[in-house]
Amino acid sequence: MSINWFPGHMHKARKEIAEVMPQVDIIIEMLDARIPFSSENPLVPKLRRDTPCIKVLNKADLADPVLTARWVDYFDQQTGVKAIPISQQNPEQIRDLLKLCESMLPDRNLDIRGARAMIMGIPNVGKSTLINTLAKRTIAKTGNEAGVTKMQQRIKLDNNVVLTDTPGFLWPKLSPPTCGYRLAITGAIKDTVFDYADIAMFAAEYLLQCYPDAIMQRFQLTELPENDLALLDAIGVKRGAMRKGGVVDLEKAGTILITELRAGNLGGITLETPEMVSQELIDGKAVEAAKAEVKAERELERKRRAQRKYNK
Repeated sequence: MSINWFPGHMHKARKEIAEVMPQVDIIIEMLDARIPFSSENPLVPKLRRDTPCIKVLNKADLADPVLTARWVDYFDQQTGVKAIPISQQNPEQIRDLLKLCESMLPDRNLDIRGARAMIMGIPNVGKSTLINTLAKRTIAKTGNEAGVTKMQQRIKLDNNVVLTDTPGFLWPKLSPPTCGYRLAITGAIKDTVFDYADIAMFAAEYLLQCYPDAIMQRFQLTELPENDLALLDAIGVKRGAMRKGGVVDLEKAGTILITELRAGNLGGITLETPEMVSQELIDGKAVEAAKAEVKAERELERKRRAQRKYNK
């Protein structure tokens, strides 16, 4: 499955961000702690250049704490970047972001001129909720749906910080393709764009491999299913997601699995590791190189045929 979701307002947002970026002192990029790599927009490094950046791993309460710590270490090794896991259930933890902004701008006297911060992130990652917590009032519209914020807005915060909010936007090409699956699983992409059974099969395979005990316990299974299809069948039987003739409705069973995962009912789940995505990038480059080689060979053959036809 190839997921490409890039509405027109997201293209407009990217252009607006590029125009404002030279005036920004620090960037707050919100990531989903369950998918820190897949929810990281590869356009951000090109846009921010050497501007300091705080990577906020939101929804840490839904993620695997051990893997979250590994991701924090991974990001902290990058120049000018500081990562911090947060949960929307902990407002004080969120407000510590303002202190972190100040510490990352040691040469700036914030009493004279406030820090100009920009918050960025993909759809449905929790930007609006975080802004409301920082502002201590309801400013940004929130919703459990991708793509709620549609235009930039500026908010004055404590510690003399002026925050620019931006619409959530995805990049035109989701690469490697597995990123599209993980974004869909966690709700960053509108449900109308994909098939629940499809992404549920992807999730089921990963969960069986990495979180088998969580699966067994949540769905009260006596033995671990041998593959993704068997897991969806078992869920369908346990939860009554059946069609006529006693056949499991894979769409309904898949919806149940994804809903349970998103709600955190399986426990802390992280869908990727630094090592995993590094290998996926290597494999992806190999695939692209192979495709480029085939394309070049076809183009060469086309020219040979044209030359032979010309010589005749």
